[in-house]
Amino acid sequence: MALYLDLNATQSVPVANLNRDDLGSPKTVRYGNADRIRVSSQSWKRAIRHAIESDLGEKAVRTRLIPTKVRQTLEQKEGWPADLAKFAGRQVITCLAKKGITLDQNGRTSVLFFLPEKGLEELIAVCVESRQALENNLGKTKPAAALPPAKLAAVFKSRTASISLLGRMLADLPGANVDGAVQVAHAFTTHAAEPQRDYFTAVDDWLGEAQAGSGHLNTSEFSAGVFYRFATVNVDDLLRNLDGDRKTARSLVACFAEHFLMSLPQAKKNSTAPHTIPDLGYLAVRTRRPLSLAAAFETPVSDIADGFASASRAALADYAASINRLTADRHRAFHGHACVIDNTVDLTPLGRSYDSFYELMDAALNAVLPTGEEHQCLVS
Repeated sequence: MALYLDLNATQSVPVANLNRDDLGSPKTVRYGNADRIRVSSQSWKRAIRHAIESDLGEKAVRTRLIPTKVRQTLEQKEGWPADLAKFAGRQVITCLAKKGITLDQNGRTSVLFFLPEKGLEELIAVCVESRQALENNLGKTKPAAALPPAKLAAVFKSRTASISLLGRMLADLPGANVDGAVQVAHAFTTHAAEPQRDYFTAVDDWLGEAQAGSGHLNTSEFSAGVFYRFATVNVDDLLRNLDGDRKTARSLVACFAEHFLMSLPQAKKNSTAPHTIPDLGYLAVRTRRPLSLAAAFETPVSDIADGFASASRAALADYAASINRLTADRHRAFHGHACVIDNTVDLTPLGRSYDSFYELMDAALNAVLPTGEEHQCLVS
């Protein structure tokens, strides 16, 4: 029997530009014949991943600059001559013997690697062990593989807990792929919304009192609105990635749930400081398949005198009631919610009410990965 933890939230975000397109404008999507502001799943997932890795104290890096980092480390910390260090950095990739992975003129790889941060130290150790072979092949037109491919592959296939949770795509290196246990949806406003323009100036402090004008002027775009957010964790896939380690799985699910609710993309944070949290969190444990409630907002929430937040909570609860009826409340082992005080909305269709997100998360964890030990937060 499959197990999924579904996480839903509505969150009011004031003036912000959380996720920009190629022109610097807030991303958008047209849904239900209305334009909405959108935040991509990659953007929010990155914020969640960094928070999880900070909690766990084991960072992973996503990069094309491995040859450059190897070269710099060998030069600066190991004292290698520049030409040998550069050759070693390129050999780290070419000795993998995978035709799909190439290097450009600047030494960047053709694919993004995602590996534990400590992987750099391990690659350096492989180079140091094989220094003689590297020196013997330096300058040759067709150098032999100076580094052991098996040791290199082992580094690139290694994983952190966050890689087990969020996955890794590396088709060019067999055995390196990790099917992520988490799926994250694009967040979008529950109502019609469009980017707005901000004309701003910066004053030159050294201009004389009699001199008018500014030192800089420009325009930027921002947005504001109430977002619906959804993610789901496939607990069975996570346990498979962790070789059945239920204790680690529980900690990872707890960590992901917390940072799904509490994280925020950091773009333009210094000029907007949009540091809100969700006003409603709804968690459900399902035993057949995940179930997003995004369709609750296919009809955009209307602009009413009381704003969009309360109306969005009402729309979500009304849609959940219909879904509960259609599914006859089957294949759902748990559901509950935590919400700001709002006496105008009946949230009964969202299950039991909890006072805090943390009580809600603990209850969901006990349903999806029960344990005899009381859950303790990873970071006090």
